Amino acid sequence: MKLIILDRDGVINEDSDAFIKSPDEWIPIPGSVEAIGQLTKAGYTVVIATNQSGLGRGLFDITTLNAIHQKMLDAIKAAGGTVPVIMFCPHLPTDDCDCRKPRPGMFNTISERFDVELTGVPAVGDSLRDLQAALLAGCTPYLVLTGKGRQTLEKGGLPPGTQVFDSLAAVTAHLIEKDQQAVSPVSVPVASEQGEKAVANGSTDKPAPKAKAKAAAKAKLASLAEKPQKTTGKKEKSEKKNSAENRKK
Repeated sequence: MKLIILDRDGVINEDSDAFIKSPDEWIPIPGSVEAIGQLTKAGYTVVIATNQSGLGRGLFDITTLNAIHQKMLDAIKAAGGTVPVIMFCPHLPTDDCDCRKPRPGMFNTISERFDVELTGVPAVGDSLRDLQAALLAGCTPYLVLTGKGRQTLEKGGLPPGTQVFDSLAAVTAHLIEKDQQAVSPVSVPVASEQGEKAVANGSTDKPAPKAKAKAAAKAKLASLAEKPQKTTGKKEKSEKKNSAENRKK
């Protein structure tokens, strides 16, 4: 299966230092939900893994978080996409849990749930902890410059192999193009309009053997037709003799 793991805030929707505390505060980044629709149509299983310490801080409850996610899922569905799983960590940074990024707990759970290895799986985030968790899980980290992405890039220290794109839409275009290039085209001989030439992928148009033979035969016939027929000396004398006899008669 083709799997991709996305962070939420700063990747799919606009981020806020004051947290996203209600459905009204959830505002999609232009092109993000459409990108998820394209990924779905391209055969990707899209999973979201997001730190939501606002729950642990008491800024919103689980009912509100579900309402935020329902708004997001509705927008994604309208764009032709689906997200079968949303993983979230409700803990504070001081809770020392295994699921809060930069630890890979949520990624490991995703691996177990779908029974797949995460080696090389693209994981998209806008913060350093997103990329670190992705690397620890064996994923390929993708940094987008939306949300806190530009600040993350400027600070440096990105995990090795991190790929940087302007947005989730740009990552999506890259992955789909990469998949298309991975499919090797098959060269099939194609007959020309005259049915006398075979054209293979990348080859020049050359006459087939039968066409060469036909062309040679036509050229030979044409040359014979152009040459005047010669008579032998005996035949010329015989014709003169017959002509003289006819005159006598």
